[in-house]
Amino acid sequence: MSVAFQGPMTLREFLAWEERQDLRWEFDGFEPVAMTGGTFAHEMIGGTLRALLHDQLRGKPCRVSGPTLKVEVAGRIRYPDAFVSCGPVARDTTVIKDPVVVFEVLSPSTSRTDRIEKLREYRDTKSIQRYVILEPDSIAATVFARSGENWIAHPLVAGDMLEMPEIDVAIPLSEIYADVELGAPEPGEAPAAALP
Repeated sequence: MSVAFQGPMTLREFLAWEERQDLRWEFDGFEPVAMTGGTFAHEMIGGTLRALLHDQLRGKPCRVSGPTLKVEVAGRIRYPDAFVSCGPVARDTTVIKDPVVVFEVLSPSTSRTDRIEKLREYRDTKSIQRYVILEPDSIAATVFARSGENWIAHPLVAGDMLEMPEIDVAIPLSEIYADVELGAPEPGEAPAAALP
């Protein structure tokens, strides 16, 4: 059963409050933010990504999680579509504090949050070496890789390889979209596979 909340919360208050809720909530540093439902395409992209990562990480010290396990980043709580962590994790852990690679699949309701707010939070979390934002309607991604104190952005399209040396994994970007029927390109727009 959901319980009402009042005013700004601390991270500790949020975690105690969320344990009593029926639904998942993120924490933006001040108050709970309701998690909305996703589309079939969103779920297929996230599910395929997690399966591909799981296969490549088998037998290695890192593991993939998401989207029901939360991460603590810059004093906030997020539920990425997928993330990889490499440290030991207790069976009853509900919050991972040291993700290494984080993935978000964009949706209309989260585009601004994923591209701006979460980008800053993930950048400010020193364990995170790579943040991958996946487009929902075309085979495309923006990858932010840590370089010292900076993030270097790399756009990827169909035909590109998503390289993640920090977890010793590389995935052809097109494979992440294998289970999604993408719409036809707009008039005058090149098909995704033909982009440079």
